[in-house]
Amino acid sequence: MRRFFLTLLLALTVTAGYACTNLIVTKGASTDGSVMVTYAADSYTRYGTLVHYPAAKHRAGEMRTILQWGQDHYLGQIPEAPYTYNVIGNMNEHQLVIGETTWGGRPELRDPQGIVDYGSLEYICLQRCTKAREAIELFVALANEYGYASSGESLSFADTEEAWILEVIGKKPDVVDGVNRNKGIVWVAVRIPDGYISAHANCARITTFPKDDPANCIFAPDVISHAREIGIYEGSDEDFSFADTYCPLSFSLMRSCEGRVWSFFNRWGDVDMSQYLDFVMADNPSNRMPLYVKPRAKLAVTDLAEMMRDHYEGTPFDMTKDVGAGGNETPYRWKDNDWTVDGVRYSNARPICTQQTGFWFVAQCRGWLPDEIGGLFWFAVDDAGTSALTPVYSASRAVSWHYALGNGSMVEYSPTSMFWLNNRIAQLAYLRYNPIGIEVQSKIRMHENEMLVRVADCDVRALATKSLKKRLKLLTDFSVAEADALFEKWNRLDKYLLVKYMDGTVKQQNEDGSFKTNGSVDYIPVSPAWPGYTEKFKRAIVHDNGDILKVR
Repeated sequence: MRRFFLTLLLALTVTAGYACTNLIVTKGASTDGSVMVTYAADSYTRYGTLVHYPAAKHRAGEMRTILQWGQDHYLGQIPEAPYTYNVIGNMNEHQLVIGETTWGGRPELRDPQGIVDYGSLEYICLQRCTKAREAIELFVALANEYGYASSGESLSFADTEEAWILEVIGKKPDVVDGVNRNKGIVWVAVRIPDGYISAHANCARITTFPKDDPANCIFAPDVISHAREIGIYEGSDEDFSFADTYCPLSFSLMRSCEGRVWSFFNRWGDVDMSQYLDFVMADNPSNRMPLYVKPRAKLAVTDLAEMMRDHYEGTPFDMTKDVGAGGNETPYRWKDNDWTVDGVRYSNARPICTQQTGFWFVAQCRGWLPDEIGGLFWFAVDDAGTSALTPVYSASRAVSWHYALGNGSMVEYSPTSMFWLNNRIAQLAYLRYNPIGIEVQSKIRMHENEMLVRVADCDVRALATKSLKKRLKLLTDFSVAEADALFEKWNRLDKYLLVKYMDGTVKQQNEDGSFKTNGSVDYIPVSPAWPGYTEKFKRAIVHDNGDILKVR
């Protein structure tokens, strides 16, 4: 009963918390030799902005205030570093990138006195480190020194040469006279071999791990002994599984979380993922998927962008195929994901692409270029399925106002905010996904392909600019200008979609995209098309109410 209760709490923690997705591609698995990491910050309270921490020097004795990431609760202060690097979003000017997904884990492993939460640690590491392994070591050191104020996390750390997954959870507190004598974390980090891809999505994924390979695996010295001390593990060191011990599996973790990893591996892995269907269906918890796989082909930035828009298309979980998709094949399901009919519980699929995304990115670490040019942060706000990425060089010294912190909020509409503009377009697309969502995705692909060409041109111009100051200005101007231009383009798209698809119709168009008129005047259209509903939806209506609706 106790184990069931803990598992239920874990499932609730994941459902209620931030549900995010990270995809990882090593340089040997990418088409251009870049290391890539994606991240979707999914939350119903997350407002999508592009944060910018300028490089800075700090006085001796200067303190940094820690506010819990995403909540802004005051946690405490720690000493500031003498110098901090320029950070754009989750990537710094040295091409270090960090992403995360929360899995919660055992609820008793939470330090009530912790000062540093996972989000603050991410940005501290980005401001102070240049390499992935260095950032992992700093993350661990700060969590141990000041106390870890979060629950279980999987984190992606990548630079121009390698990518790691760090999994971490707090130790069980031992509070005596108001002081936690057992602060800190237990953790393990595994390097993804070059030429492989990996992913994590709100479920710990590192099971057993090598104890004698520090080049590829590092871990807390007490990661196993602490589990024994608190009574959650009794086996041998060789059989110890971090994930199974600190993040015991539940239906939700297998279906809603590991299912997203399965979808990535299924589309891109050089392995038959049907053998793991019983695992993601939660029928066979022992049949865990591997931490990483070889890809069947090398991946480009656009491939990862498309994967971040995945709704399980073409799989048994395809969200456009059941009657829940409605009459217009929408791949979205509104919460609550879990529901009961006649005493039987059901659960909607939870895909990589979801409506509650605050922001998302595809980060590119391009080691063959100087750091200020090589770090490319493809960024978007709101749902990946209806938002376009804009390229931002991670050495940029400014960000577009349309993406900036302070321009609107989740409870304050702003007509100049890209987050609100993308939400306007998404809300329309959700109503009639085919054809509106399909057309939006076509516009997105056209834009992103155009950006690839423009980035290549900017790379060349930046390399030809010898002055570092002028080079940084060029890269900053490009990043801001392209983001501004996308906002204006999407403003026009918003108005165009409203005109074209009003009242359930589709206005007819000429080859040049203009709307067909009645031939007498240029402001009255010809009769529009009525695409109606899918055949499956119509049959469902007949099954539900056919006797009343039948024509007599």
